[in-house]
Amino acid sequence: MIPFFVQIKCNLGKSYQVANQLADAEIASEIYSTAGDYDLLVKFYVEPGIDIGHFVNQKVQTIPGIMDTKTIITFKAF
Repeated sequence: MIPFFVQIKCNLGKSYQVANQLADAEIASEIYSTAGDYDLLVKFYVEPGIDIGHFVNQKVQTIPGIMDTKTIITFKAF
């Protein structure tokens, strides 16, 4: 499995709604609320060969209440 993170900026007042929708969809490994430029930090895993950009575009960015995303691709866990 390939891990990656997505920072999510939500429409005002929609952070909990977005987090609940991600949890209900069972596509995220971990979901955290954050302070700063983004409201949520979400960890995902995909099978090797799955296009991460396509996954984010179709599975994450289509959730109502999401204004912007920033994908962070990781290399190695220590």
